[in-house]
Amino acid sequence: MKIAVTSNGAGLESPASPVFGRCPVYVFVDTETMQFEVVENPAVGAASGAGIQAAQLVVERGAQAVVTGSVGPNAFSVFQSAGMPIYLFGGGTVREAVEAFKAGALQSVAQASAQAGAGMGGGMGMGRGMGMGRGMGMGRGMGMGRGMGMGRGMGMGRGMGMGQRAAMPPTSPMPPTPPPSSVSAGSGEQEIAALKKTVDELRRQLAEAADRLEQLLDEE
Repeated sequence: MKIAVTSNGAGLESPASPVFGRCPVYVFVDTETMQFEVVENPAVGAASGAGIQAAQLVVERGAQAVVTGSVGPNAFSVFQSAGMPIYLFGGGTVREAVEAFKAGALQSVAQASAQAGAGMGGGMGMGRGMGMGRGMGMGRGMGMGRGMGMGRGMGMGRGMGMGQRAAMPPTSPMPPTPPPSSVSAGSGEQEIAALKKTVDELRRQLAEAADRLEQLLDEE
């Protein structure tokens, strides 16, 4: 029986690929003799339709079954139309995948096991690699926290979160800026002095908040 195994290398001892449509090569193996043929995947760099192109290649090469880590809906439709069974292999070499198939240890799938485009760029997960986690804070200096991302912590960070980290000492309220109506005509110097006082107070409060945040972070 001739089966196609998705592979990251050109031989039986190469690691089997966990994806179908964008794996580097397909190893076609005769399960009786273990003779094999390596065929490069021409669709590995395709902008779209990689699953369909790859599945058509496998069908045209005369494979009777496919062994892979996952298969998307487009490739699955091609195989379903051709009546070709698909078996999932958890990981190992191409030889191990073939041996597991011969032993009946692999599970066939009745539907796609991956989303369309799942093999692009080594996976499209939204995990820590996409910067959705701890790296989106506004830095330790401004006190907006180290974890304002959507990953490991939805709070306001590790210094100003809505839990035990929110125990920052209260700061004195910001002095109000005198409204224009309270300043008589020609008193620009008084207004400037009032604004300077407001800025100084804001700077003081910011410095206190930054110091407290540093203290909380150092205690961890």
